[in-house]
Amino acid sequence: MRQDSPTTTVAEKAGAAVDRSAPPETGSDDAARDMIRRRLRSGIIDVAPILGFTLSLSLTHQVAVALTVALTLGAAGCIFRLVRRESVWRTLGIVGVVGIGGALAAGTGQATAFFAPSLVMHCAMAVATPVMLLLGWPPLGLAVGLITGEKTRWRRCRVRRRGFIRGNLVVLAGSYAMLALQLSLFLSGQAVALGAVETFGPVVMALSTLLGWRVHRRCVGTHRCVYSPPSTDTTRSLERTPS
Repeated sequence: MRQDSPTTTVAEKAGAAVDRSAPPETGSDDAARDMIRRRLRSGIIDVAPILGFTLSLSLTHQVAVALTVALTLGAAGCIFRLVRRESVWRTLGIVGVVGIGGALAAGTGQATAFFAPSLVMHCAMAVATPVMLLLGWPPLGLAVGLITGEKTRWRRCRVRRRGFIRGNLVVLAGSYAMLALQLSLFLSGQAVALGAVETFGPVVMALSTLLGWRVHRRCVGTHRCVYSPPSTDTTRSLERTPS
């Protein structure tokens, strides 16, 4: 049986050391895609009350009926998450926003007032995100770090931090485009069209997030960080964590 030469053994050991020092790019890619899929599924549950409100309003032209359908679908979303033993806090927040929007719509008699709380949150994010980018805390990097278990260690690498900022600019551009359309429909009083835009919002955000991740990966290229990455087992366990 042939034994490996000392030179080969040293080379293999060096290669293994390099592999251990490199971040699990494949695992990060899978985790990012998993994050987008789970956010898309969660987004569909979240926009169900808005979709119900929009369809009911377009068919009945009755704000009270549309509000009843929206609140019913919001409650159904909470029950669905409870049955799957998932966190219901986000859904409860959506129900709260729907309730506030419903109170505004009922009080003013304007169906577009139903979407006012959501627009306020979108505007707040549109203002906060550029500030976070200037401070070197891109939300895209925070989200990916949370999913992969890396947390904020990516900030130690200038290349990856710059890649996340550039990728987040793509996401921010999609958010601004959506917000501009939503504000124009809100000011013109087109409630049904505004509801349709709100319904497709999660799909647009998922696509822009995926594109932003690809921009980040292109910026990083073959760069490898010197710090130790999270273990593969931790990454896989987080990938299986339900939203």
